[in-house]
This record gives sequence, structure tokens and C-alpha cells, in this order.
Amino acid sequence: SLLTQLQDTYSKSSIACLTGEELGNFVQNLDTIENEREADPCWQVKWQLGKLIKKMMSRSYEENISAVNAERALAFPGTKEQPQTSSIYRIAAHLTGSSNKKNSLSPRIDSTPRRGRGQKINSWESSHKGHSFLYNVELRNGELVVPRTGFYYIYSQTYFRFRENEHEDSALLAQIRNPKQLVQYVYKLTNYPEPILLMKSARTSCWSRRAEYGLHSIYQGGVFQLKRDDRIFVSVSNGDIVDMDREASFFGAFMIS
Repeated sequence: SLLTQLQDTYSKSSIACLTGEELGNFVQNLDTIENEREADPCWQVKWQLGKLIKKMMSRSYEENISAVNAERALAFPGTKEQPQTSSIYRIAAHLTGSSNKKNSLSPRIDSTPRRGRGQKINSWESSHKGHSFLYNVELRNGELVVPRTGFYYIYSQTYFRFRENEHEDSALLAQIRNPKQLVQYVYKLTNYPEPILLMKSARTSCWSRRAEYGLHSIYQGGVFQLKRDDRIFVSVSNGDIVDMDREASFFGAFMIS
């Protein structure tokens, strides 16, 4: 090594006769021998040589550290921390109601293969408009695709809003005014042929003829273990009175472990 070569040179040179210590010990104690400066006539020679050795050793150490960091950057691009703290493990989504209500809900079918009960919400806003976002998770046809196996907190809120319109068909108004079970379903899709119900929440509401409008919100949330490529989605009853206001109707999930 460089230090060994310098030690050999040092020990064979005439400078060696000026001191009885090994060069390695002198370099190690370089910062603690300054008080011997006046007592040792060869102090300046030893001091300059020791400083040179420490400088070369420090430069070699910095080059090694830079090489290690470069290798780490190639192995884990785009990260400054260790792999376990990488942002790839942070998975979250918050979807809000879409203004395009016409295409937001699936057709009124109580039960269809791979869809479960109610009307599936097909369209959510996810493009960072308002409070919506997707972080390391994908949205396909109203379904959040799970990118990594783990435990997730899933939540959803649906806003039901009925406002009587004097030009509305009387038969439809009568149907809406009758007692209705307002239900929100949260499903997951796996390799199993049918969707698996994770949560449902409901309430019964009846709006009288004298009521100008009726408003109801249903919220639910819970922790579930999901596997990679599972998909989760929301279905609702009575899609005719669902209001996709982005602050009132929303759906999301985030990984907790």
C-alpha cells in the first residue's frame, strides 16, 4: 500500500535517524504532538511529511466513498436513501367525483358477472384536479389496481342528492320518494370468478312531497389485506340520485404495511 511504501522509504532515509518512532504512529498522533514543536529540531520535516500522508489517505478514502455511492445510484436510480426507504413503497390514491355523470356509473343492473350488486362507478377524477391523485397505483375503468401485496386502508364516500323537478316524470318521482335503501358497496376483484364484497353501508331514506330536496352521505373505511394485481371498486344503489360532487363523493386507498 502507499502507507507501507512511504514507511519503507522513511525508515531507510536519513530522516529516520531524527526520530525513534514508527512513521505510522507519528501520523496517527500528528494532531497531538504540536507542543513538541520547539523541542524537536526535525519537527518541520516530520510535520510536512505527516500532513502529506494524511492528505493522500483522505483523498483515497473520499474516492472510495464516491465509487460506492455511484454503484448504489446505478442499482437504485432516482433514490438518495437506502432501498428500504424508497418512495416505491409509498402507495396511495384519492379519487374524486367526476363532473361527467353520464358516463360515471355503469348501467342499472343489480347483478352481473365480475361486478357484484348495484351500479359500479366507472369514472373517477384522478388527474390532480382538486384533491385527486394517484401515487404508484393505477386506475383502470374505475378500479384501483393493487401494485404490491400488503395491508391497505380503503375508504369511500357517496353523496346522494334528490331535488324535485316539476318537469320530472311523475312515475319516476313517485319511485324516488318511496322508502329507499341507499347502499354503498366496496368490492375487490381477484382471480376468483365473482367479486368479493369487502364493505357495505346503507341507510333507508324517504323524501316527502313537501321536501324541496334530500341529502345523504354514506362513508365507510377499513383495513384489508390485498394481493398484487387485485382490483378494488365502488358500486352504489340508486345511481339516479348519486351526486358526483368532487368534495362529497370520493374513493381512495393507501398502503400501511
